[in-house]
Amino acid sequence: MTPSGNTCICVFGVLLCLFSGVLSGFSSLSEQQQTVSLDGKWSLSNSNSSLCLPAEVPGCVHSALQQQGYIQDPYYRFNDASYRWIAFDNWTYTTTFNRSSQLRAKQKLLLVFDGVDTVASISLNGLTIGRTDNMFRRYDFSVRDLLRDGDNVLKVSLSSPVLYASERRKAHSAYRVPPECPPEVQKGECHVNFIRKEQSSFSWDWGPSFPTMGLWKGVRLEAFDVLQLIQVSAVPLYNLSRWTVQVELLVDAVQTTNGQITLSIPELDSEQSFQTHFLPGKTKNSFTLHINTSIQVKLWWPNGHGDQPFYHLIVKGFQDGFLVLDTESKVYFRTVELVQEPIVGSPGLSFYFRINGKPIFLKGSNWIPAHSFQDQVTPAVLRSLLQSAVDASMNALRVWGGGVYEQDLFYSICDEMGIMVWQDFMFACAMYPTEDDFIQTVREEVIQQVQRLKSHPSIIIWSGNNENEAALATDWFSIPVSQRPTYLKDYVTLYVNNIRAIVQEEDHSRPFLVSSPTNGAESEQEGWVAANPYDPHYGDTHFYSYILDCWDWRTFPRTRFASEYGFQSWPSISTLQPVSVKEDWSWSSNFTWHRQHHEAGNQQMLLQAALHFILPNSTDPLRRFTDTLYITQVMQAQCVKTQTEFYRRSQSEIIEGKGHTMGALYWQLNDIWQAPSWSSVEFGGKWKMLHYFAQNFFAAVLPVGFEDDGTLLIYAVSDLNHDLKLRAVVSVYSWTDLDPVCMLRSDPLLVPGGSAAALFKQPVAALLAGCGRCTRLTCLLTFHLEDGSGQRGPTNHHFLCSPKDAQGLQRPNITAKVQEDEAGYSVTLHSAAVAPFVWLDVGNIPGRFGSNGFLMVSRNRTVGFNAWRPTSVAELSRSLTVTSLRDVY
Repeated sequence: MTPSGNTCICVFGVLLCLFSGVLSGFSSLSEQQQTVSLDGKWSLSNSNSSLCLPAEVPGCVHSALQQQGYIQDPYYRFNDASYRWIAFDNWTYTTTFNRSSQLRAKQKLLLVFDGVDTVASISLNGLTIGRTDNMFRRYDFSVRDLLRDGDNVLKVSLSSPVLYASERRKAHSAYRVPPECPPEVQKGECHVNFIRKEQSSFSWDWGPSFPTMGLWKGVRLEAFDVLQLIQVSAVPLYNLSRWTVQVELLVDAVQTTNGQITLSIPELDSEQSFQTHFLPGKTKNSFTLHINTSIQVKLWWPNGHGDQPFYHLIVKGFQDGFLVLDTESKVYFRTVELVQEPIVGSPGLSFYFRINGKPIFLKGSNWIPAHSFQDQVTPAVLRSLLQSAVDASMNALRVWGGGVYEQDLFYSICDEMGIMVWQDFMFACAMYPTEDDFIQTVREEVIQQVQRLKSHPSIIIWSGNNENEAALATDWFSIPVSQRPTYLKDYVTLYVNNIRAIVQEEDHSRPFLVSSPTNGAESEQEGWVAANPYDPHYGDTHFYSYILDCWDWRTFPRTRFASEYGFQSWPSISTLQPVSVKEDWSWSSNFTWHRQHHEAGNQQMLLQAALHFILPNSTDPLRRFTDTLYITQVMQAQCVKTQTEFYRRSQSEIIEGKGHTMGALYWQLNDIWQAPSWSSVEFGGKWKMLHYFAQNFFAAVLPVGFEDDGTLLIYAVSDLNHDLKLRAVVSVYSWTDLDPVCMLRSDPLLVPGGSAAALFKQPVAALLAGCGRCTRLTCLLTFHLEDGSGQRGPTNHHFLCSPKDAQGLQRPNITAKVQEDEAGYSVTLHSAAVAPFVWLDVGNIPGRFGSNGFLMVSRNRTVGFNAWRPTSVAELSRSLTVTSLRDVY
């Protein structure tokens, strides 16, 4: 297989960093092109004009109503239900602007909408100029002859997305396109699969129903005389030991334009010029820049495997002595391959990614929309969440197919941080119609999104949909056997004949999968829908089980790649408080049940927790509620830890034909609101216990301990590029004593980089007998790895019994002292006893601890705190609470 690569560009508006100065004898570029932003204050009214208010663009109706005081915080208590009426009304955005004499003189004048949510009729000075039906598309309209001197009135009339989807469903009378509606527990709206809009905006099992409407991206006028650069992409490819950069210019030209294009990367001493001509209208023009072979190209690497260097690509275009194009962008060089090939000793095929020729284990999570209202997803929110991913040693995120294609900044930050992105197209958990107009708008959506995003090295794979192959194969929607061919035909039409075909034409630099989960190449052989898309011998799997014991690794599939798995928990009380009142702070309150959008989710959390923990039983209702929130986070953290460690230790083994696991992306990283979910980061950015655990279970060097048939095994897992000589060190503690009962050391063994190897193996009975005065009920284990220079990686733990059965577990009576020094704040803890799951919380003071949720087997421990706003020792001391497992019952 020939390796291939791609690049990133920074796009600042459609004109891409235009230079306005005059270049020696040529007319300045700014004289050729002009952009006028129409962002800012518009007016907004509903269908009967009973509401008329100012509204920001970019923005949405809900945000405008809240900002002007017409509604409360939509996330407050039951407002998702109270404000359903908003999505059933039609809304009109209006602005008035003045056409300048400069604009009037231009040959072509376009009105550009980067994002309209979703179904709209657009009029200028009373004349309808176009319609929109797809949230994920950029629309432009030629308006030169429609503008008048003085004021011009622009109106965007938005139709109710709920009623539109319902009408489209009624019009599709030949056969149903399931699902009709979300499950009742989600409190959502129906027929979301009939509208090209964020699918989760009609509700999901972790999110509210807020079917938004608005101008969610920028609006502007673009005027030019010769041509306009709409999009530039630069995709490096590696072939026959040399690099080239495929540069594509998407251009809108007034008339046939002959000229010269010069491409250069000064740092690589590479430059080429091309004579070209641009045809009238929109055209895509491709050029190949050959990179100087005498200079070593620095490669982009995922987080933990190297740096993320970039180069500057400069594109200039001249026509008749005028500079007509001038743009500069970033180029990153890297190759990616998805390896699906036979494995010795196993049926099926491998499934792993090679970056720059190196196999990489993907460690990370799944990304959902960061807010129901996209205008409220700020650069600070994106950077905080993505930094949290990197700080937990993640190197990958999957942008899930029921949300949105993220904003440019998201992918640019991923490029900078080395976060690989598995990019779904926006189709999820449903069948979809295949009428001509639906297919056509999807085709334009896919073309635009691939052209916009393919320059980002962070994106390593395109995936056609979320779970739709599995839905069809395992009959989620009770489709009669006689009708199945119709749905298979629709599936192939949409994802294979259209989306896949477009991606393969537009982007030669990265692989494409039709679905997730999928058997990959095997699904293709079976006509794109495999008999069992969850087959662990192929592709990726999604696996959820809330009833089986999550501490038992035998319940998990030994898969090639785990792209979804997880457990729910509740967020902390400080996250819930701004959207609730005191009467809501009970496990049996209406609020608690209203926020839970997963069937039986609250019961499942407690049932799973009760397998290993005594549930909170305080007689104080508020204390009992906060303790229950804590125990759900303990359960979630320990469950996902166990499953992730199983996947990481399975990367070098084939057992009963299964294994060589090369990816663990748990569900899910972030939250869309303040509610129970599978996330590891709460809405607002606060880390749950799971995210603190992820810091350890995704560490580059990790000890993993587990039992198999009464024998304790300890593996060393290494993501490093070089080999290590490691030994396992096991400490046995009594639940009653902070001094270890005994310690054991394995012989040192060579652990190759990028592998998992067993270092320690001993029957538990023999281990305890050798230690003296220990039983499974009275003792527990900690363990770590060492080489000649000391400890490598985190210390891990293994419980020999469920903590609820532990004999001697006492209240630790932990005391805490907050201090400040040059490095910031720290908390020094003193414990009188072994304390599992020690949790430090400073309420609503934003920030995070260096570690949290840990097992304390020492009398003293100091933990740093990184505050995200100014605070003080006094404030932190007042706010700090310390909870451990024995404190909640």
